[in-house]
Amino acid sequence: MNSSKLRVLLDTTYLLPILGVRVKGVERVIIKLKKLHLSGAAELYCSPYSFLEALGKISKNRFDEKRVEEGLTSILKSNVFTEALPTTYGYIEALKLKTKGFRDLIDLLLYSTALTRGLRLLTEDHELKQFVRRLGGNTSLFLGEEEI
Repeated sequence: MNSSKLRVLLDTTYLLPILGVRVKGVERVIIKLKKLHLSGAAELYCSPYSFLEALGKISKNRFDEKRVEEGLTSILKSNVFTEALPTTYGYIEALKLKTKGFRDLIDLLLYSTALTRGLRLLTEDHELKQFVRRLGGNTSLFLGEEEI
């Protein structure tokens, strides 16, 4: 593994378009990430917890079953994304943060995955960023769209 590569864990928002859900402004970020990956400058990671969150969002509206299937297959079977889960410490960290008042456990699991796996978390979740900052947590792992 080349340590100079950008190692990016994608928040669910960036997986939704692959599954057929439009998210304003995300397509251009996905295109940039794909170029970085193809050039060897970035490794892209996704969490199974993002699939859980994405399916929850998709199930609330009409959806194209074939498109969702194609999207899941492209993510899971391609060599573009590597699956990432928190370490044991990461799970404990997510639980501790949840008890401190943050309502979204999936976001905390993504944060703790990035934290314990040495990844940058691509997210525009301002609430999560503010929460971690307020508690004095590691905010340097957050990656904004403007940094891509």
